Amino acid sequence: MEEAGTSHRALRVLILTWRDGDHPEAGGAEIYVERTAQWLASHGHQVTVFSAAFPGAPVTVDRGPVKFVRRGGRFGCYARGMQFVRRHGHDFDVVIDVHNGVPFWSPLVSKAPVVSLVHHVHRDQWPIVFGPVLGRIGWLVESRIAPRVYRRCQYVTVSRATRDELAQLGVDPARVAITYSGNDVPEDLEKYALIDRSPNPSLMVLGRLVPHKHFETAIDIVAALSHKYPALTLDVVGDGYWSDALHRHAVARGVSSRVRFHGFVDDHTKRELLSRAWVVLLPSHKEGWGLTIVEAGLHGTPCVAFSFAGGVTESIVNDETGLLAADIGQMTAQVDDLLSDPMLRTKYGENARRHAQSFSWKRTSVELEAVLARVGGS
Repeated sequence: MEEAGTSHRALRVLILTWRDGDHPEAGGAEIYVERTAQWLASHGHQVTVFSAAFPGAPVTVDRGPVKFVRRGGRFGCYARGMQFVRRHGHDFDVVIDVHNGVPFWSPLVSKAPVVSLVHHVHRDQWPIVFGPVLGRIGWLVESRIAPRVYRRCQYVTVSRATRDELAQLGVDPARVAITYSGNDVPEDLEKYALIDRSPNPSLMVLGRLVPHKHFETAIDIVAALSHKYPALTLDVVGDGYWSDALHRHAVARGVSSRVRFHGFVDDHTKRELLSRAWVVLLPSHKEGWGLTIVEAGLHGTPCVAFSFAGGVTESIVNDETGLLAADIGQMTAQVDDLLSDPMLRTKYGENARRHAQSFSWKRTSVELEAVLARVGGS
């Protein structure tokens, strides 16, 4: 497919998202929005991103050709988003409504067609984050009410696993386009290949420190294997409100000296840590895609995740680029196998590198552009 300006007319695109890429709690979903928004704007489309405000952030800012508008807080942004669409909807040809459990309900107020972007379904996360009562209400909203409100909308998601989950909620798979997440490939990637692995066995987790990432599991695996690997360490890269709980868990398991909390790090440091790690773990119980997996793959580092966690079954090619575990016991055994077998780690790592390089934000953006062009009427 040809790029914008040759096969599609320029569109005025509004993206409604809970958080933008500058938000302290930004993760993979926000990276998807940032990368595709910038690509669309650089190829002739007019792109505005509406998201929640947060302390210290300007209410409006232009980053390159993309305009960012921030209104409302963690929950108030949804009402402010609807208000923004009602007031300014005539200025856009298509609206992308990003669902992070709760959508913006834009079909109720938008005159422009709406595309619903869903990274994953939050069935298991609701009670973990909000408790049993509010969790049930949240799941009711996501599983029953939202599919009705968006019943005439085109959906976009990042994996077949999420498309299948949406089908269970009554969303026709024919209305769901898959645009796999891309990968940030630095121009100097080769220099990271020259970095030696850490001299001692090392594991790594990367992401926001929140309960539903289940990083406690990685700490438990270090505790379980510490007798066999006395020098085993775990690098925890990222930050979030669950940080103190993870520190306490490491102390309780008797491995606090083995667990290194790095907090947020710059891109160069992240890539150095990925290059030095022997194995990356993604113990989350649900991921729409698993961006960490392909990030690790770029650096030849295999990843282990859970087979029931959704999109990771596509970002990992099981027994080729990494391993998928049915439970914690199997994940522990798989990590043990990788730590003890350098040839196996190398094989998976090289396969993971080739697999990771097959994903690009250009491809993701071109596929998303095609959906927007179709829905936007060009």
